[in-house]
Amino acid sequence: MSDYDERYLAVAGQRIRVSVRRGTGIPLVLCNGIGASLEVLEPLVAAVDPETTVIRFDVPGTGGSPTSVLPYGFPYLAWMLGRALSQLGYGVVDVLGLSWGGALAQQFAFQNPRRCRRLVLVATGTGAVMVPGHPRVLGKMLTPRRFRDPNYAASIAGELYGGKVREHGDDVARIFLAQLHAGSKVGYIHQLLAGSVWTSLPALPMIRQQTLIVAGTDDPIIPVVNARIMNRLLPHSRLHLHSGGHIDLVTNAPELAPVIVSFLRNPGVSP
Repeated sequence: MSDYDERYLAVAGQRIRVSVRRGTGIPLVLCNGIGASLEVLEPLVAAVDPETTVIRFDVPGTGGSPTSVLPYGFPYLAWMLGRALSQLGYGVVDVLGLSWGGALAQQFAFQNPRRCRRLVLVATGTGAVMVPGHPRVLGKMLTPRRFRDPNYAASIAGELYGGKVREHGDDVARIFLAQLHAGSKVGYIHQLLAGSVWTSLPALPMIRQQTLIVAGTDDPIIPVVNARIMNRLLPHSRLHLHSGGHIDLVTNAPELAPVIVSFLRNPGVSP
């Protein structure tokens, strides 16, 4: 990890683990899915232009960040992220959010219209008010067991994530095993609570950033109709559909990373 600057920041009463791959230009901030630490996004970071500055972090209760004493909401997390970026010396950034992290990315863009240049929303929706996945699938997300038990993760990966993972569940288990820590049960509950009381639906028309929405047509967790709804409501958005599932950004990063990089460089050109 010699190419990365990893440290802990004291931010808004929290101790946050961050990792920065230093490069040039506008930094790309990555907001991860529920329960996952920053290592999970390593395949994406590796597939992005090595000259791009990439910033990752563990939200409270995941990876190396201690659990928050009290539950929190996305407005607080977005404020905390802004404070962390200021401590690191960064102003304007691009923000990418995957799944649960897509909610945080939307909130950050809404709260920081001058600081967030462009927005990438991957396998995500509008929060509590959205078209849900199948209850059987969502039920498997109520526990962080899939991050702790590789055999369990492999056994449910296809049904939970869809796409190519249906035939390669062991790949997901290996990705989760790369985490520094799987995170705490309390931290996972805090993330679930944050998502259960939040929706971006009324705020989407006020998000003015150029936005790329990336969605898989075989996503059991976030049905693709949610991406179409967001595309209609976000004033400056474009939609990129692929045939994969919920975590193709990680398991199929070489295919999706060029789409994202192309958008960040020139949002006026179709990916």
